[in-house]
Amino acid sequence: MRREHGTPRNDWEKTIESQGLAYHRAAHPAGLSRPYWDESVHYVFSMDEVEELETQVEELHEMCLRAVEHVVSAGRFADFAIPEWAWEEVARSWERRDPYVYGRFDLRYDGTGAAKLLEYNADTPTSLVESSVVQWFWLQDVFPDGDQWNSVHERLIDRWRALRLPSGPTHFAFTNADETGEEAMTVAYLQETAEQAGLHTVAVAMEDIGWDELNRRFVDVEERVIRSAFKLYPWEWMLSDDFGRQAVRHATWIEPLWKTLLSNKALLAVLWELNPGHPNLLPAYLDGPRDLTSYIAKPLLGREGASMRIVTPEGTQETPGAYGREGYVFQGFEALPVFEGQRPVLGAWMIADEAAGLGIRETTGLITDDTSSFVPHRIAD
Repeated sequence: MRREHGTPRNDWEKTIESQGLAYHRAAHPAGLSRPYWDESVHYVFSMDEVEELETQVEELHEMCLRAVEHVVSAGRFADFAIPEWAWEEVARSWERRDPYVYGRFDLRYDGTGAAKLLEYNADTPTSLVESSVVQWFWLQDVFPDGDQWNSVHERLIDRWRALRLPSGPTHFAFTNADETGEEAMTVAYLQETAEQAGLHTVAVAMEDIGWDELNRRFVDVEERVIRSAFKLYPWEWMLSDDFGRQAVRHATWIEPLWKTLLSNKALLAVLWELNPGHPNLLPAYLDGPRDLTSYIAKPLLGREGASMRIVTPEGTQETPGAYGREGYVFQGFEALPVFEGQRPVLGAWMIADEAAGLGIRETTGLITDDTSSFVPHRIAD
């Protein structure tokens, strides 16, 4: 694993915008000197490294599924701050094995030893367009004979084909609250892969989904029944919504309700409890840092690195934010590795039960947040 430099393509901004990364300016805070998509650098991996990462990521995925089985069997929903009225519905969703499509593991990795799980974005992961499409076309333009850990697009199509969804169109729902356009483009891309798989699809805003009280069903603005829907909208938001009780019982939602147990950072503590000392895990606890001398306190339902606190013998650092009402997990802290002053975090994609690709974000800080830049990668000969 190494970091290399290159010359950005002529008109690279127009190129990536034409490939779906239309939000690259809006998704980045104003005033930063570095663009969100930065192809002036890239990371290089050996095939051996990639194959080893694939194996580790799929093992993490299997461990996560076993963790869900444990939580459901033991009834540990309170550890995840799930409303009590929804516990039975989460259990039923798991017992039915409601269908799922994708997720993204965030990993600490420096090219030596095992990758360490930082968190699992299992419900509403983004950076999909840049991981699947944009960096692939970068590779074709800059290294036409090169290779990349990236079968995301093909595996998404295969996954949609494999799903057994209710009759009628599958709706793809975004939220109008997204001002950057990132979520709308992510949903549009996933909708495109579903259409390539042969599904009949309809786009809809979450805010335009209605509840037909008489017939006990969700409908879109044209009164079409919503029997199945992909939504880039967190389950914790849905459960707190006025129609949350209807949502858990009506329609097939992707990602499914049981993913609330994987997208919640309490998962990190359960994984460590079930697999103590596992090389891909960092120690993590729900009841405090215990004997950890360096740790990071993460809100169970936090996003974009907000509301975190890093405690080390050298001092304490905090990030602003309003998360944490539901509680925190305390995870052993290992700083991200440094490559030429930048700290990369690896986003390893799971499609169904298979490792499918890699996206890399990097920043100078200890926490990867919305100021980070996405950089492409390739596999060396």
